[in-house]
Amino acid sequence: MSFSKNPEFDFYDKTSLKSYNLDKSMQYQLNMLDSLDVFTRKHCENVASITCRLCEYLHLPKDFTAYCTICAYLHDIGKQFIPPSILQKPGKLTDEEYEIMKTHTTIGYEMCMKDLKLRPYAAGPYYHHEALDGSGYPQGLKKNDIPYEAQIIRVADEYDAIVSKRQYKSHIGISDTLKILIENAHPRKPINPSDALNEIANNAKLGKNNPKVVKCLIKVVINDIEYEISGKQEYLDYIKSELKRLTEIEKYKTKMNNSKKEKDKNYYLEGIKMLLQQGETLENVDQVYNELQDAYDFRKKEIEHLWDEIKVIKKLKV
Repeated sequence: MSFSKNPEFDFYDKTSLKSYNLDKSMQYQLNMLDSLDVFTRKHCENVASITCRLCEYLHLPKDFTAYCTICAYLHDIGKQFIPPSILQKPGKLTDEEYEIMKTHTTIGYEMCMKDLKLRPYAAGPYYHHEALDGSGYPQGLKKNDIPYEAQIIRVADEYDAIVSKRQYKSHIGISDTLKILIENAHPRKPINPSDALNEIANNAKLGKNNPKVVKCLIKVVINDIEYEISGKQEYLDYIKSELKRLTEIEKYKTKMNNSKKEKDKNYYLEGIKMLLQQGETLENVDQVYNELQDAYDFRKKEIEHLWDEIKVIKKLKV
């Protein structure tokens, strides 16, 4: 017998998006995602949701949050013109393939500029791979030359791209993903002395990612893990109550089997019937109990793991 009362946690909950009444304002933009492959479309939706949350934690104006979120929805729109053999390649891209992949930024920008309804959000596709230290693309912009919305989207994009299970890469844990983003918020270490002199001369004491945005991402992640724990704990409490009910049934079964009088046997049998739920019988309650006990042990370990993740994350310094 299977149990379906396990509330699946959704890191990319749309509650924030709905609070900004984005459903109507984004309908046209969302339709633009229909031509994307399923993985890229889901990624765009995830990045938009994270971007919206980041804007909230950054205490940005409501209008800018709405604008930034739509930019995030459209950030990878140009990938619909990248060959599937490159977009969905299981292994590492060659230099030539990577150059083709990079064109999704300019393609997306051109798509937006040609459409009056998309034009206001062209910054999302165009700038989201720019890096504060100038190592990004397509223009290699630095610092304040990169629009703030793009700095936010870059962090959301990098986080989801690493932490999500994709068809061509392994899943990486949340704390390890955050460590990568933090590392990318730090200045690059010069490879040789001449590079060090250039760094000083250019006063380029910046990493790829905006540290303030990364700090907010850590807060968002901790908040979401705590929410996930709350959901799992609620389900754990439900399983615990079910195990208690099934334990009572087992006690009644033992008493019924040990009773010598038919009257007593029927008494305990009626008590058992009152405790049985749909799909349960005297013959399968032991199996149901074992399944629930396994589910309880599994969820308990999950919660313990999540608390361990939070402990690690809270120690991270940007």
